[in-house]
Amino acid sequence: MAVEKPECLTEEHLLYLDRLRESGVTNMFGAVPFILLQFPDLSEQQAKQVLIYWMKTFSDRHPR
Repeated sequence: MAVEKPECLTEEHLLYLDRLRESGVTNMFGAVPFILLQFPDLSEQQAKQVLIYWMKTFSDRHPR
């Protein structure tokens, strides 16, 4: 089943979350505040949608 891409999502959001994960600064379940700081134009709901999309598509975008 395909994951629906949020309208607000950009490639920059996905790259930021990849870098945040690699940094180890936060558990990714706690990433929404980081997204909101980096992308103040997003609402909290949009930030959650971006994070959920990133999580659900991570293995597709980063095959082993």
